[in-house]
Amino acid sequence: MSFKLFEEYNQEFITDVKESYHTILDRVGEDPKREGIVKTPERAAKAMQFLTQGYEMDPKQILEGAMFKEDYSDMVLIKDIELYSLCEHHMLPFFGKAHIAYIPNGHIVGLSKIPRVVDVFSRRLQVQERLTHDILECINSTLQPKGVAVVIEARHMCMMMRGVQKQNSATTTSGFRGEFKHSETRNEFLRLIGKDLA
Repeated sequence: MSFKLFEEYNQEFITDVKESYHTILDRVGEDPKREGIVKTPERAAKAMQFLTQGYEMDPKQILEGAMFKEDYSDMVLIKDIELYSLCEHHMLPFFGKAHIAYIPNGHIVGLSKIPRVVDVFSRRLQVQERLTHDILECINSTLQPKGVAVVIEARHMCMMMRGVQKQNSATTTSGFRGEFKHSETRNEFLRLIGKDLA
C-alpha cells in the first residue's frame, strides 16, 4: 500500500478508544492486565485510527493537486489496486482490488492519485456498494472526463468468519459513467481487466 503512515497519533482519540477496548477485553472474559494483552487496548486504538484515517482526508484535493492539461482521449486504466476496508455493519475487514478507468477530457491525473483516492474512501467504515459509488463520483466530478468505470472485487470477513461462513465467496460491484455506458467501451474495459459482467 502507498498510504502514508501517521506522523503522530491523536492522543485524545487513543485515550478514549483505548478505554473502550479495555472494557471489551474484560467483557469477553480476558484479563486486561495479562502480560500479552496489557498493551492491546492502545495498539488496537492506534490501529483503528489508522484504519479510519480516510475521514480526515479530501480525495478531491488529492486529484486536483495532480491534474495536468493533456490532449489524450483514449482510455487510462489502473487495475489490481489493493484495497482494505472495514465493514460498517460488523467492523470486520473486507479486502480485494479495484479496477478503475477513465477517458480524459482535456486533463489527465497523476497515476498514483487514483490508488490514493481508493485508499481514502477505503479507510472509512464502508459497504462495498457505497465504496464503488464514492470512488466513481469523486473521479467523475473532479476530472470531468468523458467517462469513468470502476469495478471492485472483494472478500468480506463478516461472511467468511461469522454468519453464513462462506469462505470462498467474493462480491463484485461496478459503476459506469459517460462513454462507459456504451457497450463497446464498457466491454473493452472488462476485457482489459479480464472480466465479463454481461
